[in-house]
Amino acid sequence: MPPVPAIGRTWPVGTRPPVVRGWEPPATPYARGHRGVDLAAPPGAPVRAVAAGRVSFAGRVAGRGVVSVELTATGLPPLRTTYEPVRASVREGDHVSPGQVVGTVEPTGRHCARSCLHWGLRRGETYLDPLSLLPPWLRRTAPSRLLPVLGVPLP
Repeated sequence: MPPVPAIGRTWPVGTRPPVVRGWEPPATPYARGHRGVDLAAPPGAPVRAVAAGRVSFAGRVAGRGVVSVELTATGLPPLRTTYEPVRASVREGDHVSPGQVVGTVEPTGRHCARSCLHWGLRRGETYLDPLSLLPPWLRRTAPSRLLPVLGVPLP
């Protein structure tokens, strides 16, 4: 299976939102685990596409709003991100660009203790860690640090 390219250009919600629950891959296809990450986000927060793609689904599943985006040029089968619970502002077949709003966070009910966005990633039937879409510079949480330039005296 091809590796996940770090093509993400934005977080789906906020700027470096806290990860409420991380990726916990199941030992077997039907075993317990967490097939995505939960990001802290208040109801009504805009949800953005992390990378360019085509909306493959926008609707309700088991009473919850779901938006899925098939990512452009990510191999066969293509990578697909999923965001929930989301009140969609896009339709199936729409093309989206990185950072484009695809909906807003709906109240979560029972999934998270506090409001959150569940962000998933799949290639075919295989679940993957969605954080792997983000390049290191976007995942970094510490502030940038300037190092001295060699050969230049300190002031």
